[in-house]
Amino acid sequence: MSDKKEGTGFVVKDKRFSSDTEETSPGDDLGKKRADEGPQSTGASQPADQFDYPPVNFTNFVLSLSTSALFHFGDFADEEGEKVQKNLPAAKQTIDILDMLSEKTKGNLDDEERKLLQSVLYELKMRYVKEKS
Repeated sequence: MSDKKEGTGFVVKDKRFSSDTEETSPGDDLGKKRADEGPQSTGASQPADQFDYPPVNFTNFVLSLSTSALFHFGDFADEEGEKVQKNLPAAKQTIDILDMLSEKTKGNLDDEERKLLQSVLYELKMRYVKEKS
């Protein structure tokens, strides 16, 4: 099954329904190379399954959002290590996301998750007030 849109320069192929060879477009070789690399390829010699990513759970999600807010407060230098950029509106948005998460999960968190979320929110809100003034 193939669908070529006029003027777009690409062909959409669905090989689930057809095993015969269809027309190709100039970008097909690039798409095949990227598909062979896998979704988490970073160009490094280390395979994607060897990275030690933390498990996906509520605690790590809250800590990730907290780290994002700290980044927006300018706690981390850029790649060259030269200057620190502050983005208080982005930090406030992240705090608002955590606040919304707190409201939407009321009564559904265990004590540790609730305490973590409340302490992270408190610290980030106090930091925002300090940075704003």
